[in-house]
Amino acid sequence: MSRRHNPIDTPEQRAHEKLALQYYRHPEIQAAREEVRAYWLELAKPGDIMLGCFESSFDEVMFAAVVWALNQDPLYPGVITITRLPHALGEDAIPGSRWGIDNPDSVYRVIPVSGEERYCIRGRVAERRLVENYFTLWSPVMQTLGLLSGHDLVVDDDGYFTITVDSSPADGRSNHIQSGPEAHEFYIRDVIFDWARDRANELSIERLGDAPARPPFSEREQLDRIKRYMHKWATNTTRWNRQALDRPVNEFDFVIDRESDGALRGQIYIMGHFALPADDSAIVLDVDMGGAAYFIAPITNVWGTSNEIVSRNGSLNKQQSIANDDGTYTFVLALRDPGVHNWLDPTGMAEGILTLRWAEFDGGEPGPTFGVRSRVTSLEHLGRWLPAGCRRLSPEQRAEQLAERAESYAWRIAEESDS
Repeated sequence: MSRRHNPIDTPEQRAHEKLALQYYRHPEIQAAREEVRAYWLELAKPGDIMLGCFESSFDEVMFAAVVWALNQDPLYPGVITITRLPHALGEDAIPGSRWGIDNPDSVYRVIPVSGEERYCIRGRVAERRLVENYFTLWSPVMQTLGLLSGHDLVVDDDGYFTITVDSSPADGRSNHIQSGPEAHEFYIRDVIFDWARDRANELSIERLGDAPARPPFSEREQLDRIKRYMHKWATNTTRWNRQALDRPVNEFDFVIDRESDGALRGQIYIMGHFALPADDSAIVLDVDMGGAAYFIAPITNVWGTSNEIVSRNGSLNKQQSIANDDGTYTFVLALRDPGVHNWLDPTGMAEGILTLRWAEFDGGEPGPTFGVRSRVTSLEHLGRWLPAGCRRLSPEQRAEQLAERAESYAWRIAEESDS
């Protein structure tokens, strides 16, 4: 059996997104949306730049809350991708669902579970095994209770696998994740490192045992849950961003706790708030990978959504970047094209959040030189800060880079035929 070209676009995902769109248009949800709008603007107190991108980001975050909230029944679980760009689904225009300082490389899927139930997650790995893939079992407050790395996943000769989930120890079972009283949901992360060639794993979920003791959640229960999620998404995003906004501008030295509050074990995050003082300013970041196989530098706004990531370099990962002669990487964040390959483009916004992420270290821990050094300069004086081997690009080469980037992302929002 051939693998799906777009493992995200499943019949289950399509049905869920159409249902989410119906709920999103519900009068109660529209009214709640306006309440959250006023609440969030008062909570965040944005400046003019961040206020300018509020409407589009707000729409995504609110729709993201609907998508996630509708897959919270552990007796009727689904495998749902919860962070996507806007896309077409037949005649319907599905809003984007980015939120929470999203990673543009990651396909995030959730499965609701209960520690009192038994489950079987079935799937098939991509033809190219992913550089990073984790099945993380979370508590209701996003604390990691269990973890299975894709590197440890046992698969058959055709790439198929089965993961068992219940409250018992593994007792010799491979691909087993032990749940418990605090088990709430799986947060599954497939990192698409090479956008053109990598694909997410295929996944399905089955609850085992007797038929459910109750019917699925009612419309009333779903509406109330959606409202709570919409409010929580705004509150949490502001709280997470405050970690960067309350620190000195253009300094990148705050390391996020990886064990709780939504951070994902196995990654190191260094977060900072940038502000370009002038149109011709540039922030130069020298990054040492410290032995990490995976790295990404994504730009987000204070509403927690990434900027333009398809047709512009709103993020760059290690595979998309070019190293200096000494193996380090130099990135230049600037409003105008600085003429270097590793340009981080803030999409016309002179301020925002930059969350650097490293993962998959040799030996499990970062090397002694790991880290980032930043400095602000002007485009006129940029050359003096660029190390040997820093790759330059002409306008024609930039156009080629961006065209290849857009083409390599297209499969993730394509609707695939089931024939």
